[in-house]
Amino acid sequence: MQALTQLCMGFSLAAVTGLRASLPLFAASLLARYGVIELNPSFSWLASTQALTVFGAAVLFELLGDKFPAVDHLLDAAGVLVKPVAATVLGASLLTKLDPVTALVLGAAAGGATAAGIHLVKGKTRLVSSLATLGIANPLLSVLEDILAAVGMLLSILIPLLAALLLLGGIVGAVWMVRRLRPARS
Repeated sequence: MQALTQLCMGFSLAAVTGLRASLPLFAASLLARYGVIELNPSFSWLASTQALTVFGAAVLFELLGDKFPAVDHLLDAAGVLVKPVAATVLGASLLTKLDPVTALVLGAAAGGATAAGIHLVKGKTRLVSSLATLGIANPLLSVLEDILAAVGMLLSILIPLLAALLLLGGIVGAVWMVRRLRPARS
């Protein structure tokens, strides 16, 4: 059961990374630092003072910077690479019983891919918002993303199985909607 919990927590926290790259990393680092969660020994550096400092500063920069239209576009551009990598590391770090290479592969397959997909949807939503409102609605979207990321992170930590099931349901629902909305090809 512990392996399933770790996998669900890693998967769902990685998904949150698709919204906010640094927030789930900071939370996992803090929880590991105080012994609430266990990390794969190869990723124990995540609980270091240096990692907590970097992730904490990144949380502040990301949360504040995302409220300004020019900065949010730069963050979205950087997120194309940063978020899947962060999600891969985060997902792998929570798989404590696996060797680091296997953990990284699973982290990339489940976490990195999920974060990339969520970041893609977020980026497209921001693009539509920027075009439709000249960026005026982007700070509001940013606050909604902050709330969604915070709720997702708390669910991922407190009830990982439920968080993973909700995430899978959301993915299945999104795929179903995209297929329904696509025009039929002749």
